[in-house]
Amino acid sequence: MNSHLSLLSEHACHVIDEWVAKYPPERKQSAILAALREVQHENNGFLTTPLMDAVAAYLGMAKIAVYEVASFYSMYETKPVGRHSVSICTNISCMLRGSDDLVEHVERKLGIKTGASTSDGRIYLKPEEECLAACCGAPMMMVDHVYYENLTPGKVDEILDALT
Repeated sequence: MNSHLSLLSEHACHVIDEWVAKYPPERKQSAILAALREVQHENNGFLTTPLMDAVAAYLGMAKIAVYEVASFYSMYETKPVGRHSVSICTNISCMLRGSDDLVEHVERKLGIKTGASTSDGRIYLKPEEECLAACCGAPMMMVDHVYYENLTPGKVDEILDALT
């Protein structure tokens, strides 16, 4: 057995297998997004090289192919980050409705810049997002994959203050 495979939990393998079953057997690598999401979730929100290698072995993929996916998509982190992931959309609709001011407000409130985590490890303020596809609710942000729309500094404070 590949030593990397032992890094995957039984639960992660079960989740990956459920996704693999959705594709033809020769296309099991199509489950890569779900596999990385599950492994990242189990590893406190970030991927390590050994974990990515384990996913590559499990799906029968080249390691570099897994690294490419993990580094391309903004939902994957390859370094330790805060427990809660906060993304503020800064695309045109959100920008026109004040997202730049919200980013500055959150940076001041948390004492960090985008791309950093708070010193207590509570919040990770992701680098600015190009678009989170909720233009009709601009300005908006995503916290741990939950959308919050029509934001004001006060609403943002309530949301962030509720994170433990």
